[in-house]
Amino acid sequence: MTDARDSQEVKEFVRARYASLARAKAPCCGAAPSTPSAGCEANGLYSEKELEGVPQEAAAISLGCGNPTAIAEIKEGEVVLDLGSGGGLDCLLAAQRVGSSGQVIGLDMTPEMIELARSNAAKVGAENVEFRQGEMEDMPLDDASVDVIISNCVINLSPDKDIVFREAFRVLKPGGRLSVSDIVLLRELPPKVARSLEQWAGCVAGALSEAEYRAKLEAAGFVDVAMRGVGLSLPGSEPLNGFAVSMDIKAYKPGG
Repeated sequence: MTDARDSQEVKEFVRARYASLARAKAPCCGAAPSTPSAGCEANGLYSEKELEGVPQEAAAISLGCGNPTAIAEIKEGEVVLDLGSGGGLDCLLAAQRVGSSGQVIGLDMTPEMIELARSNAAKVGAENVEFRQGEMEDMPLDDASVDVIISNCVINLSPDKDIVFREAFRVLKPGGRLSVSDIVLLRELPPKVARSLEQWAGCVAGALSEAEYRAKLEAAGFVDVAMRGVGLSLPGSEPLNGFAVSMDIKAYKPGG
């Protein structure tokens, strides 16, 4: 766990890294070319059919460590919130599922990513999507206003997951669900990796263990937590293989 000073340092480092990626329209997870990352090289997460009609810029920059729209069981008319929406790929896919009667909100803390996502949405005329600048730790949404929360390899970037999960619980409607893909640690990272800002921006150093992830979700009030490994380890990263894996994670807010 980082202290307050370290938390701000992490946020600013991640913000700067993702701003540069947005300007370059480069793949996500923020790692420098020589830095191992957990999801940047993931392929085959989205089908060709899903990517039809999606701007290339959105697909190129949004490959994370999973496909949350495929597991979220999004229904027509629902309100969907995407945490760390990046170039907007998952928002555009969710928009197709909720239809004209639904709404998708993309939340990202990086102005450059917001600008890119809005441009991508405009290219396909997605009128049921909006992008808001803000942080996961202080979501600019009303209480009980969202049916589904999705996220793709982003929650691990937060230096305070407890607040993120409490905020997620707050904005979900009773009976609402969290359905995210994220990197989860299988064992403790080497100290050099755990202390590295590069590795934090690369989706590794900030990851939780499965037990920690589950405990924090339950502490925030979520129930029926289910976590399933999808087999993605650390591509091209021999020294870190076996330390982390991509997981699909689902949890529910009671009620409804």
